[in-house]
Amino acid sequence: MLDMNLMVALDALLTENSVTAAAARLHTSPPAMSRSLARLRRLLGDPLLVRAGRDMVPTRRALELRGEVHDVMRRARMVFEPSPTSDPAHTVRVFDLRMSDIFSMSVTAQLITDVRAQAPGITLRLRPEGSDDTGMRDGLIDLDVGILGRHDPEVHSEPLFTETLVGVVRPEHPLARKAKVTVRQFAAADHVGVSRRGRRRGPIDDRLDELGLTRDVVAVVPTYAASLFLARATDVVCIAPARAGRDTVTALGLHTFELPLSLPTPTIGMAWHPRNDSDRTHQWLRDRIRRVIAPGRP
Repeated sequence: MLDMNLMVALDALLTENSVTAAAARLHTSPPAMSRSLARLRRLLGDPLLVRAGRDMVPTRRALELRGEVHDVMRRARMVFEPSPTSDPAHTVRVFDLRMSDIFSMSVTAQLITDVRAQAPGITLRLRPEGSDDTGMRDGLIDLDVGILGRHDPEVHSEPLFTETLVGVVRPEHPLARKAKVTVRQFAAADHVGVSRRGRRRGPIDDRLDELGLTRDVVAVVPTYAASLFLARATDVVCIAPARAGRDTVTALGLHTFELPLSLPTPTIGMAWHPRNDSDRTHQWLRDRIRRVIAPGRP
């Protein structure tokens, strides 16, 4: 079996041509280095270093081995040194990010600008929002950014901020003229639901049930962006995250109002598979996302 300690000792002996100097190089004692030299002589069947007056000189076999051993040790040390590709400035890599549409619309431009300024070789590829961890397990998704839900036990996650939901309507909608929307006015309006699975009911309906009220969901769309465009064109109420949707709501000229219901506040965060936890470039990207999405957060 190869003993790497002997390889280290051989490299030092062939470099220094001295047991004492090799021992000092490796911060060990001369007797210990002498024992290593004795083992190497037995294993290689060659004296390696022989006495010449007060000095020691390498044998022909030692001279043949010197360059090869030094190269082996150089490559072995590289295994424990940071990879040159861990420097984002010189990395050429594609990161697959899974992100909700409304969230990607609000942060992608700033994130791309931030990343490109420091790592021009990194490309961000946005994937459609999913409902499970299969993509992360299979290595298809590097980072999941959005509302933190249930993940497999091994998946790492980090909260970034707590979101607030608001009602959104076009300026011409009757509710836009209300100083404060009541729960009955809210329930009486036509609504558009957001569900990737086409579900008509959600936490809002459960809360209305407790109050003895119901709402009429006239359409169900798969994304927040689709619901906002529908709200701009028709008299429907849609629900959107206040912070993540602010830029889109403003760009579309829509009106927001405080919901007259007490609803769970979703947590926005990021999740990743443990295979990426120690990846230095992945760590760097997570830090950039923190700075863009939650500035001021350590």
